[in-house]
Amino acid sequence: MLKKALLYLLFATLALVLTASIAAYLIVRLALAPGPDEWPARLKAGPFTIDVGVPTAIRLATSSWFAPWIAGRTIETGFGPVAFGWNEPTATLELQCAPCSATVHSLGKAPIRVDRLKATVRRDAGTLSGLLEASAPGAVAAEGSGDVVLHGRWDGRLTQKSLLLDIRADSAPIAQWYAVLAPDLPELKRARIGGTVGLRAHVALPAGTYSLTPQIEGFTVDGLGTEAIANARSSCGPASRLGSESWLARAVIAAEDQRFFNHPGYDLTELAASLEANQKSSRTERGGSTLSQQLAKILVTGGEQNADRKLRELLYAVEMEQTLGKARILQLYLDNAPWGARICGAETAARTYFKRPARNLEPAQAVWLASMLTNPALAVRRWQQDGNINLERANKVADGVRGITKAQREALLKSVAAAKFPAP
Repeated sequence: MLKKALLYLLFATLALVLTASIAAYLIVRLALAPGPDEWPARLKAGPFTIDVGVPTAIRLATSSWFAPWIAGRTIETGFGPVAFGWNEPTATLELQCAPCSATVHSLGKAPIRVDRLKATVRRDAGTLSGLLEASAPGAVAAEGSGDVVLHGRWDGRLTQKSLLLDIRADSAPIAQWYAVLAPDLPELKRARIGGTVGLRAHVALPAGTYSLTPQIEGFTVDGLGTEAIANARSSCGPASRLGSESWLARAVIAAEDQRFFNHPGYDLTELAASLEANQKSSRTERGGSTLSQQLAKILVTGGEQNADRKLRELLYAVEMEQTLGKARILQLYLDNAPWGARICGAETAARTYFKRPARNLEPAQAVWLASMLTNPALAVRRWQQDGNINLERANKVADGVRGITKAQREALLKSVAAAKFPAP
């Protein structure tokens, strides 16, 4: 009888627990279910998947009566596992994502990964605010420890349909940003990186639109040995020996880097425009690299589409600006740039496509070649099939050529519009 009673009690207890769990699940599901016009999302908690209204979930998670219940719990998100905590005295929700990652389309398909990202959240009606801490591998995110690499703060405005964020990352040594964003770069072991960077960002969710405004001061790099590149020989064939006043050099600058002579190896204006264009299309449609960065990609880093390569490329570009100077960077780019399958270098390209040395190119031919650089293989196929390249781009390049008179520009635009060159 005793064994039967214990067995009955066990089954009754299990049934009660199961019933309570199902009831709790249904209550949570009903409480968090998105409204007709509410921003929805899907969350996974253990074996359960729940469709929730994000604004409702945020208000619930930051309430003093509910937040203690989720403290100590972890949920899986598209950015990584997020662990929750609750600071009762300050009524602050604490979140820690470790590791945390996000995809930025301008930096390639591979996501940017941060070892640990910690955020705090305080809510006052529809207004949110908090602090941010990003740590390098092995760092302990504790105030005053000296191990937290980056600090910031954020504010947000929550509505039923969206969350608008204003994020401000404090100015910090550029070397520390590299330690957080790309701790495994081999260059960090030998490069001496100077300068500081702070960041302002505006993010709109769920649209995923954003704008970034970095503030960089005193960015210097040495120790990478780029001075040896000054005498590097190109494998593309003979050097073109073109000066910056040549038609092809001017056209290439107009096509690829209009502020070439004014930037220190990176162009924040072009980078911001690139980020905006690419996030709207969710893919890389516009590059933000300068000629210096492109040269670093050609000669050193390769073209792998990820954030690490972009960050390496930036280091080499900044140092080359200091060790080589603009004139040599331009010459090296012209002598190594890709112009189609197994065709690289301005001299080889000019002789292949127009049967003449690069220094003897007509202005329209120079614009034609410069216009091909965005996608040489596609330009050649179009040339062979249609007898022309992208005329819209060619006209844009011609209109952007600097250092010529109004009459020369008008003549150049006319000759580009009328150009018909034999296909290769």
